[in-house]
Amino acid sequence: MDKDYKNYVDKISPKPKYFKNYTMAFLVGGLISVIGQIINDLYTNLGNLDKIGAATATSITLIFIGAFLTGLGVYDIIGKRAGAGSIVPITGFANSIVSPAMEYKREGYVLGVGANLFKIAGPVLVYGIGSSILCGFIYYIFTLVK
Repeated sequence: MDKDYKNYVDKISPKPKYFKNYTMAFLVGGLISVIGQIINDLYTNLGNLDKIGAATATSITLIFIGAFLTGLGVYDIIGKRAGAGSIVPITGFANSIVSPAMEYKREGYVLGVGANLFKIAGPVLVYGIGSSILCGFIYYIFTLVK
């Protein structure tokens, strides 16, 4: 019975287009990176920011653009076509925060937006911050030994 069902599911399931998916992810992720580099160069050359300041301003700008495009509904369209190419860059982080908040905005600002803002990105932030604290503590211990 299980074997028949598996064969049936395999027969009716759409076959993924790996080459197209990989190509689109590469192109869109690369395009986002190129846009980020252009923004970084503008902050460095026209904004007269140092390397660290320009990198920080670029990250903030890309997060804003990702959140803004999510609010307009454009980032979801890009994500359907690009897959991981739109999720991996920092704009994907902005999308993962804004999307759940927008979905629940009809429930109000506190119980809707506020409660669901970090629904997807929250675990990533918790484990990322926790890991960085652990690594920093280990580094601190090893520097004391020297």
